[in-house]
Amino acid sequence: MPTARAARRAAVRLGAVALAGILLTACGGSSEGASDRADGRVTITVDLFGSFGYAEAGLYAEYEALHPGVTVKQTDTEDEADYWKSLQTRLAGGGGLADVQAVEVGRIASVAQQQGDRFEDLRTYGAGALKGGFAEATWAAATGKNGEVLGLGTDVGPEAMCYRTDLFARAGLPTDREELSQRWSTWEGYLELGRQYRAKAPDRSAWLDSVGSLYSVMIGQQKERYYDASGTLVWDTNPALKAAWEASVTAAQSGLSAKLDQWSPQWNQAFAAGSFATLPCPAWMLGYIKGQAGDAGRGKWDVAELPAGAGNWGGSYLAVPRAAKHKKEAYELIAWLTAPEQQAKVFRKQGNFPSATGAIAQISDATDPYFSNAPIGRIFGDAAKAAPVQVLGVHDQNIAQQITNALGEVERKGTAPDQAWANARKGVANTIG
Repeated sequence: MPTARAARRAAVRLGAVALAGILLTACGGSSEGASDRADGRVTITVDLFGSFGYAEAGLYAEYEALHPGVTVKQTDTEDEADYWKSLQTRLAGGGGLADVQAVEVGRIASVAQQQGDRFEDLRTYGAGALKGGFAEATWAAATGKNGEVLGLGTDVGPEAMCYRTDLFARAGLPTDREELSQRWSTWEGYLELGRQYRAKAPDRSAWLDSVGSLYSVMIGQQKERYYDASGTLVWDTNPALKAAWEASVTAAQSGLSAKLDQWSPQWNQAFAAGSFATLPCPAWMLGYIKGQAGDAGRGKWDVAELPAGAGNWGGSYLAVPRAAKHKKEAYELIAWLTAPEQQAKVFRKQGNFPSATGAIAQISDATDPYFSNAPIGRIFGDAAKAAPVQVLGVHDQNIAQQITNALGEVERKGTAPDQAWANARKGVANTIG
């Protein structure tokens, strides 16, 4: 569930509801909580960004059946940046918060290091007993300064490459996923195939959606991106980040991109229109593709291994704000949603890869008929095992946004790369101080 992810984010993921609606459905207050329970019924509000797959997998209905008197009411926002901005406003004011709030992995360091006093320490409700069920890095990222457990991991974003077999065939390129994994074993190999595609591509079809998505998936292969292990900002001197920047610039200047802003209406429409042939995709992107490409896309997409090794893009957490009306009930819900059995169900329905270690074995043999029966359990499982444990920093998401903004200037405006890089540095300075 990236950044990307999404995302993002985000990744982000599918499904939008107006922010005004979120504020109305997620309003808080302890007196309301008391009256809510007067007849033995409780409504737990859940506020997400994009598609976490819970409704789609039938999990809310299942939970309500297991817990008579409980109703789960979800709201969500398509763009994670909009969601996070709204959440910060509501956290600062203390009102309008849902019982459960999602946090993207690129923001979890901010929660753990700076906003721990605004979220419940889930140890109060027994979360400490769950520690062994999550990967060490997933658990540690949501741990506060004094050991507080501030969120439970929903998914991670192991990366692969999604591609359109019908468009490949029309351009004279191979369509077999194993052959392609060898042909694009490096990013230069991927760009070279892109140049070959461009020479014979169907009308109005580019190699990839945007250079921003290329950058995001490449930087997701690195342990250190924006901060080093000591917590020092290193983004503007990190050679791995610079390599991802330069490859993305090359793709833009080679005309390989459809120049689409991810998560925009135009990007969403492009899935059905065949406007791009490849899409670097963390596991959570599979559900998004299905939602946008629809039934007409079934069997036209496939999944192959990512160039240049494994990486991670995205992932999310579920947290309970201090201002939530139904804290205990909210914790019980998120503990159930993030349990291995439920994470496995979401993966099989939406593609969101489990963060619970017990779920990974359950989905190792999974295939997806929509994606030409690709062995997604194996592909994403192998990527998850090999992906680096990333260093997370407070401003990861903000820095990433400034870099992708700058790449967009190169891609769509023809801005010189050096000038765009200078703009990114200025943007970061203005954003994080």
